Amino acid sequence: MFSQITGAFVRGLLVMVLLATPSLMLPGVNTDTTQIVALVSLFAAALTFFEYASTYPGLVEFRDAPPFNRIRYLSLLATVMLLAAIVRGQTQPTTMTEFLTAIGTQIGLLIDVPYSPVRLVVLMLPNDMDPNHIALVRTAAGLSYLISLLTLVVFIAVLWLLGWPSRMGTFNVWINLPTFDPTAGGDVVDRLTRDSRFNIAFGVLLPFIIPATLKIASLSFSPVTLESPHTLIWTMTAWAFLPASLFMRGIAMGRIARMIATKRRMQGQSAEAEYQLA
Repeated sequence: MFSQITGAFVRGLLVMVLLATPSLMLPGVNTDTTQIVALVSLFAAALTFFEYASTYPGLVEFRDAPPFNRIRYLSLLATVMLLAAIVRGQTQPTTMTEFLTAIGTQIGLLIDVPYSPVRLVVLMLPNDMDPNHIALVRTAAGLSYLISLLTLVVFIAVLWLLGWPSRMGTFNVWINLPTFDPTAGGDVVDRLTRDSRFNIAFGVLLPFIIPATLKIASLSFSPVTLESPHTLIWTMTAWAFLPASLFMRGIAMGRIARMIATKRRMQGQSAEAEYQLA
């Protein structure tokens, strides 16, 4: 029990650090923004603490199935830190920020091809936007998208190398998939497979849907400029992280579906062998 509470406290602290990273790295953050970030960080840390300290499931999926959430957290932290460093380098350049900006610029230009997600992000900006800001948005989009792709590669490699989740022992669907009700009707394997395909498909389409939705919304409301450093960092992070997270969720659910199907088949073969011996 003590180790569980300690782990929950550490996770809450890590979430607080994640949310406060842009405010800590960016220069000239006003008092109001600092207070809002502190309030949101404390709330998220408390939510994470009670989630992991509780025995019963809550909102966090794959809570007891490492390293799923650890990979997602590291991906999110890396994206936020690197984007904050690039934005900081616009006013306080250093060798590190210039190096990250150069890498992000090259990646953004490489991915910025017709109909690509990065091109759609650039096109959602107003036509009269400053070219330097457009280049910054392209750089942030390219770097965040690269991190999301590397996250998927690392996750797939971990699945095959560690045999997740079959080698981690008993997989509790109730704890790790709190929003999935096995008794809702229909075969569990079929429903998991269907949800897996839906998450993967939605994860593929979401990088294209988000810029298009923001562009349509800007026709009725104010244009999306991403001139605020915090807005730029968190928008680009969400744009890249959410599709990768959905893709990971889809792959994980498909893996669980195959594991259940394999166990059913083995149990069926065992029961048939016992019946023949009898």
